[in-house]
Amino acid sequence: MARIAGVELPENIKIDYALTKIHGIGWSAAKEVLRDAKVSNTKHVAELTPEEITHIASVVDKFPTEGELSRRVRSNIQRLQVIASYRGVRHNRGLPVRGQRTKTNARTKRGKRKTVGAFKKDILTKMKPGGEDKSKE
Repeated sequence: MARIAGVELPENIKIDYALTKIHGIGWSAAKEVLRDAKVSNTKHVAELTPEEITHIASVVDKFPTEGELSRRVRSNIQRLQVIASYRGVRHNRGLPVRGQRTKTNARTKRGKRKTVGAFKKDILTKMKPGGEDKSKE
């Protein structure tokens, strides 16, 4: 197995797809890396020579990947929160940041639905600790 940027790449897949397993490297970046390293994108990871792996690793080091990318994203979000920008406030509250609607949808951010207003009378009586109306006795 080839190890690039701290990630073990599976040997049975092509190198262009294998590079996308590295956090921070997508399809376009993987193609750019292979073009700069002068490696064919039709090769499988198992077919790579050690020299090719070192060329690929040196090109990948130019991109922010894995931990460095995570730290950069976290610091950007923290900066937005400190300056109290709209996006920072939305991050603090756990709401969608990029203008999505929240009246409906946004369930993954807002959590499970909680009914607020319209209760039926029989549901309310079941929720009370006694459960029954004591005035009829």
